[in-house]
Amino acid sequence: MDTDLNHILIFATNIKTLSDKQKIAGLLDVNPAIQQWSIDQEDIDCVLRIVSPTLSVNQLIAIVNQYHFECKEL
Repeated sequence: MDTDLNHILIFATNIKTLSDKQKIAGLLDVNPAIQQWSIDQEDIDCVLRIVSPTLSVNQLIAIVNQYHFECKEL
């Protein structure tokens, strides 16, 4: 699958543990507007990468904030 680079959104988060990742996975996995996502928990910024052709930065931040995680665009 080819990914349009304009549809990749990158965020710094505080999603540090496997438990944190599992919590947020429940939201991201069921959202049909999210084609793909990953979290680099080895990175100091716990970088969240999301591929979505329709969601905006603010919408994605709101989704992550539902579980009271910090999330800011990089």
